[in-house]
Parts: sequence; structure tokens; C-alpha cells
Amino acid sequence: MVGHISTFQPAYGPRIHRDESKQETTSQSQTNPWAAAMPEVQGLLNGVGSLIPNVNVNGTEQSAIDQLTAQGMAGNPFMAGTSGAVNNLLAGGGATAQNGNLSSNLASYTSELQPYTDPNYSTINTPAVQAALKQVQDDVTNQVNGQFAAAGRSGSAMNTEALARGIAQGEAPIILNQANHDTATRLGVAGSVYGAGNTTAAAITGNNNAAATNQAAGVNSVAPALTNSTWGPRTALTAQELGQSLPASNLGLLANIGIPLAQLGQTSSGTSTTTSNPSLLQDVVSVGSLLGSGKSTGANGASSAGSGILGLLGML
Repeated sequence: MVGHISTFQPAYGPRIHRDESKQETTSQSQTNPWAAAMPEVQGLLNGVGSLIPNVNVNGTEQSAIDQLTAQGMAGNPFMAGTSGAVNNLLAGGGATAQNGNLSSNLASYTSELQPYTDPNYSTINTPAVQAALKQVQDDVTNQVNGQFAAAGRSGSAMNTEALARGIAQGEAPIILNQANHDTATRLGVAGSVYGAGNTTAAAITGNNNAAATNQAAGVNSVAPALTNSTWGPRTALTAQELGQSLPASNLGLLANIGIPLAQLGQTSSGTSTTTSNPSLLQDVVSVGSLLGSGKSTGANGASSAGSGILGLLGML
């Protein structure tokens, strides 16, 4: 192929003109690196293809899905118990159920001891104390009256005074001791009532705290209880999703195997073009071969025609 004319001007000598030529080479190639292995690849593809009818849910899987669905539709068998337990906790868990009894018992106890806590409480007039005092009176009377009768002064003023003083001295220790005993009894009863009140208050407070703890546990149990309440529908949905996801998963597995195998049989082809521009030296050599000598004489005197244009001219 001939392109445009260019001029080369040397430093000395005549100007030289040359034709600039361009050469293009086109080649095509095709590759098929898996050609030798294609029978085995095809066998693998056939094996994958034979598995496609089996991607659907099989009998065992369908039975399990049906069982899960039936259980889900039947609902959570523990739902009633769970709800009851949570509601009971929210109500305090029965911790305060005995508070009324505790208060009632304290009231009864206080009422029973009320006579002993009365400031006017005294056991002086009880039969036992009165019998003791009567015994003192009798003993003192007999002793004092006997002494004055022996002296011939029975019934005298001195007799009466001595008798009264003797009875008082005999009864005083009994009365004083009983009064002290009654005071100790009142104090003891008051302390007992106070202690019972404190014990009852502590018991009620403990019950109330336990109820608050139970209520907090109930609040924390609400979320799990709500989750349990939807166990049935969620189980049924999970079962149905399995029926859909299993075939898709199986198909995806086969696709991951089959698609790369199918791509192994692809061939590739392409075209490449190479362009070269001869140098000035290549042009000179080409012109020289074209203008080669017309005839040459050998040693035996034979002559031969040249192969270039000059050779053609020599043959004329």
C-alpha cells in the first residue's frame, strides 16, 4: 500500500525523494481451552440437570412443614399459664394477701390486752389478794384482841388502835407488792402490744415490698409474654416460609454448580491488525533490488539476464 510522498534533504548533494509505504497484517484466532475436558463437563452438567426435578420440597420436609403449621395454628399451649403468671405478678403475686389478717390479729391482740394497759388496772380486789388480806386481818385481830382481853382491857380505845395498826402493818406489804406487780404487768403488756405492732408493720411492709418486686418482675415479663402470644402465628409463618425457601435454596445451589460448568465450554476469537512503516534504508534496499544489473558473464563466457528493471532493459 502506497501513502504520501515525502522529501529527504541531505546536507550535501542532490535532493532525494522517496515513497513512504505502510503495511497492514490482519490475523484471526479462536481458543477453546476446555475442548478436551468437555465430555466430563457435559457429564457434570447432565448430573446437575437430573437434580432439578428434586428441588421441590420432598415428602419428609412437607410432613415436617405440615406439623409445624398445625402446631402453630393450634397456638401456644402454655399461653394461658404464661398470661396468668404475668397477670399475677403484675397484681403483686399475692404477697399482700395476708396483710388484712395481720392487721386483724394485731387488733385482736391489742383488744385482749386492753384491760391490762388501763391505768386503773389493779388486782387488789381479786379473790386471791382479798383472801390474803382477810387472813392477815384475822390473824392480827385474834392476836391483838387476845392480848387486850388477857389484860382486861378488851374493847378499849387502845385495843381498837392496836388492832388497826396491826392489820395495816400486816396488809401493807401485800398491797404494795401487788401494786408493783400490777405496774409491771401493765408495762409488760404495753411493751408486748408495741412489739406486736412493730412486728405486724414489718410483716406488712415486707409483703408490700415483695408485691412491688413481683410487679416489677411482671412488667419485665410482659415482652416475653407478648412474644409467646404470637408463637403460634410465627411458627405457622416459619413453616410456610420453609416451603418456599427450600426449593429456592436448592435451585440456587444447583445454579452455583451448573453455571460455572456451562461457562467452561465457551470459545473465544479475535482479530488483530499490525501496521508497519518501512524506514528510509528499507526503501533504498527495495529500489536497489528493483534496479539490479541486467546481465552478467560467467567464467565460461555464458551470460545471464538480471532480475531487476536494468536486467529487463539489457534483454532488449
